[in-house]
Amino acid sequence: MIITQTPVRVSFLGGGTDYPAYFRRHGGATLVATINKHTIVTVHRITQFSAHSVRVHYSRVESVQHIDEIQHPSARECLRFLGVDGGIEIHYVSDLPARTGLGSSSSATVGLLMALHAFKGEAVSREQVAVEAVHVEQELIKERVGCQDQYACALGGLLHLEFHRNGKVGINPVVLDPERLGALQDRLILFYTGIQRHAHEVLDEQIERTRTGENAKELDGLKSLVSKGIKVLTGKNDLSEFGVLLHEGWMLKRRLSSKISVSGIDEVYKRARQAGVGGGKLLGAGGGGFLLFYVEPRHRQQVRRALPELRETEFSFDGLGSQIIFHRW
Repeated sequence: MIITQTPVRVSFLGGGTDYPAYFRRHGGATLVATINKHTIVTVHRITQFSAHSVRVHYSRVESVQHIDEIQHPSARECLRFLGVDGGIEIHYVSDLPARTGLGSSSSATVGLLMALHAFKGEAVSREQVAVEAVHVEQELIKERVGCQDQYACALGGLLHLEFHRNGKVGINPVVLDPERLGALQDRLILFYTGIQRHAHEVLDEQIERTRTGENAKELDGLKSLVSKGIKVLTGKNDLSEFGVLLHEGWMLKRRLSSKISVSGIDEVYKRARQAGVGGGKLLGAGGGGFLLFYVEPRHRQQVRRALPELRETEFSFDGLGSQIIFHRW
């Protein structure tokens, strides 16, 4: 049996510039961090006496004889990509709901690839797994996804990722002293809207506008915020400036597509700002999922009171990345 644990992530700045339609022409950059909420993937061999060749457990259970019959796209394509053609059982368990903007699908893909390499007796680096996860999701599944989630979930930590025109990805850990990192964490609060959505339902319009160049100005602006955010975090200025940058980023992100924000989300964000939030954003593609806010500790309680319909999720930063936490045959 092999068990992997892979974090999900919160994306602070630059989201949208990690899509090939943009960075292949302009270069992209994001500022992202992993948190202590995980996807657990368990892999073990099926005995010769089993009536099926492959079984996959997630919100449903699939028991099939051939890989091509698997409906779970990531499980099917990861198995096919690594040449595992049967005799295997896969279990997915997640700390948080899927399709909520935390990169859970990439977390699951990274975790499964890590487990399958171990299943085959292969040593693999986290960076290689990130590259493979991008390939599986973009080229094999044909999902409308960027590239930051796979690298963040695989590598872990607070990262400045650079996406170059030639397709290479620059990985730059952002190192903060424990006191500064703790102060940032104390000023972030995460709320679940209760809305789950498939990213492609939100991204169709955004990707098309990116492809035609209609979003170029907004995406250029989002990219420029990344270096400013790193300067705030690594400098000595008041951290409240980071909240301002999050707000600027959200105002730009809302313009990428008509489906990113909806009237209910706009109303919640307005109430949060009135209660003391310095800035924030919907995580992931938009349309629902989790809201991340920057709020000074003295305002946290009044923000909670202003948003009684939302469920707060406590979290802390996680710097470990994807890892094998159990391996025994």
